Amino acid sequence: MKLETNNLLAQIRDYQAQIADSRAINSTNTEIYGTSRQGNFGSEISTAMTQALSGVNELQANAVNLSSSYLAGDDIPLTDVVLEMQKSSLAFEATLQVRNKVLEAYQQIMNMPV
Repeated sequence: MKLETNNLLAQIRDYQAQIADSRAINSTNTEIYGTSRQGNFGSEISTAMTQALSGVNELQANAVNLSSSYLAGDDIPLTDVVLEMQKSSLAFEATLQVRNKVLEAYQQIMNMPV
């Protein structure tokens, strides 16, 4: 499970890097050609996905920090640790399902006859 989590996080980071590279290229093209793509649906989706992934990352980091603090002997109730771990797990699973649906939709679009 830990290896799968790390692999998925690595994939997410790769996608974020690709999005950042794409934005840099688009902003360069905007400067060169004087075109603006503000209000573009793709950029709105990208922003929403980036915010969602950041939220999931924060939940996971919070759960890890809380768990580490509990294991170090800090005065943290076990129920709080378990609750944060469950929140983190559910957010991760939801992200995984969204990723699967997006990939499935992409594959269907790519398989459409032109």
